[in-house]
Amino acid sequence: MMLSIRRPRLLAVAVAGVLAAAVAGGPLSLVALGADPSMAPMAPAAPVGALPAPDPNAPPYTLFDPMAPAVLEGTEHDIDLPIVDRQMTVAPGYVVSTWTFGGSVPGPTIRVHLGDTVRVHLTNHGSMSHSIDFHASQTAMDHQMVDFAPGETLTYEFTADYAGVWMYHCGTQPTLLHIANGMYGMLIVEPRSGFEPVDTELAFVQSEWYLGAQGQPIDFAKASAGAPAPDFVVFNGVANQYKENPISIPTKGRVRVFLLDAGPSIDSSYHIVGTIFDTVIKEGIELARDNPEGWGSQAVDLSPAQGAIIEFSPQEDGMYAMVTHAFNFVGRGAVGILQASSME
Repeated sequence: MMLSIRRPRLLAVAVAGVLAAAVAGGPLSLVALGADPSMAPMAPAAPVGALPAPDPNAPPYTLFDPMAPAVLEGTEHDIDLPIVDRQMTVAPGYVVSTWTFGGSVPGPTIRVHLGDTVRVHLTNHGSMSHSIDFHASQTAMDHQMVDFAPGETLTYEFTADYAGVWMYHCGTQPTLLHIANGMYGMLIVEPRSGFEPVDTELAFVQSEWYLGAQGQPIDFAKASAGAPAPDFVVFNGVANQYKENPISIPTKGRVRVFLLDAGPSIDSSYHIVGTIFDTVIKEGIELARDNPEGWGSQAVDLSPAQGAIIEFSPQEDGMYAMVTHAFNFVGRGAVGILQASSME
């Protein structure tokens, strides 16, 4: 009986502490999680790898549009995807010399129908050789996943044979370095019957930054560690951008999220505080809405290169924090706010 009385108190303390730290960007402590204060460490653990000092003159980051693109019309698509080196602010005060598809990290989200023919035309405007690997394609590595040097072009053609959320990325060796420095993106292939209309569609790519010196590419040694300790874990390339710029969603409306874990090394446990996912399609396995036994989902677990489609309906006006439920990474940028309101 004593446990049944005290547990709600501990739960309330835990949830309040976690949300306060996530939204404010502060550390998550044992005390905030409801533990005995004597168990709390006297000082923070020493960081793994050196985080460069923030640059007060770094340009502001560019907000990445979280809205999913519309499906491309027609059945054949010619897509230009230039490879561009770009200085990018990945968190306030931190600049990385990135390698990109299309000038952004992540690269542009592409959305097609099942069975469509996709031709991607790449020109290497960068400073080194690159390549591309579309996980939605079925082609030999030595056929189209080949390096091409600065100034050269490549056309990568495939048929979208299977529906899902797929990763594309540079496969040039070392692949870890090229992905960690920004060369990845999402491809959505709609199922045969398409998707039912919803009120809001969002697209998020979770990934990591392993910072080197200011304005330089990432630290490959840091990214190669057997126990990865990224400086930032982010949604759509920038730490905390949707905490600082909340995303509006309709109360009691239908929201669909296309989700990809690009890694290169950290799993995702995608969770939206205060919601239950009533529909999840993860790597072709479906939790259907209104299933006869009433099943739901609280978090979607993705390893690097896995994708999912998630649907839910916020039941009340207010703030809903989206996080990876690996809370050691929430304080490193993997948090955003969905702001629900009744939209007339």
